[in-house]
Amino acid sequence: MAFFEMAKTAIRSFVGKPATRRYPFVPGKVTPLSRGHVTIDVASCISCGMCMKKCPSEAICVNKDEKTWTIDRLRCIVCNSCVEVCPVHCLTMDTVYSPAVTTHSGLEVFHITYVKPEKPPKADSVDENKEQA
Repeated sequence: MAFFEMAKTAIRSFVGKPATRRYPFVPGKVTPLSRGHVTIDVASCISCGMCMKKCPSEAICVNKDEKTWTIDRLRCIVCNSCVEVCPVHCLTMDTVYSPAVTTHSGLEVFHITYVKPEKPPKADSVDENKEQA
């Protein structure tokens, strides 16, 4: 009897349509929750390093001295942890999938251009300056 069950399953698999898509020939289904790859807005990154600390695969490296944000795309497991923990929301998860690669092209390095805004003077020091004048 087990032979007939197995034969029935094999025939159904052979005759029916495949259960998976034939990527990359047939593009994947994209939804708002799809995760393609991590993108960064270097103008708003403050080099806090929280994304580097939360990354389980250690794919992200933040160098505060050189003001660089580096990601190894082949190490990234697209888990969204870095996006969730970013305090200034400069990281986002793009829904466009990266094409498959056969060779490691190296690390992607982004130079952070964030300039820390100046703090406004305290109200007490402004009052003291007026009194001295």
